[in-house]
Amino acid sequence: MNDRSSQPPAAAIAQELRSVVSKLKRRLRDQADIGDLTPTQTSVLLRLERDGPMTTSNLARAEGMRPQSMGAVVAALEASKLIVGSPDPNDGRQTLLSVSETCRKWIADGRAARQDWLSRTIDARLSSEEQRHLMSAVKLLQRLVDD
Repeated sequence: MNDRSSQPPAAAIAQELRSVVSKLKRRLRDQADIGDLTPTQTSVLLRLERDGPMTTSNLARAEGMRPQSMGAVVAALEASKLIVGSPDPNDGRQTLLSVSETCRKWIADGRAARQDWLSRTIDARLSSEEQRHLMSAVKLLQRLVDD
């Protein structure tokens, strides 16, 4: 029989996990220069990079925003040359937005900087045994987020 009285309750684990993940996200964010981008602008760029070209209205829907509000975000990103528009091949009246090559490089550089920092930090601060434990924990975390 499994005696759960000596184990921490799931709520305590969840609270500690949220705290640690938030700190890790902040540290990772600090490793890449995001410039003056707002969280919304960053989210839009990452969505376009992940999901591919889309119209302003589709982008607004995906981000849970009003099209008018998304229009302001899009205008700022276009002015920064991070996104480009091209005619929709299925409906020439619409414009498909996509990330520019400049943006793709910026995203790749940011990911590389975060990966480098995290790899170096794991190597410097954790023993080989601790790294194996961390890998086991990562697999457990993956199970939590997989559908």
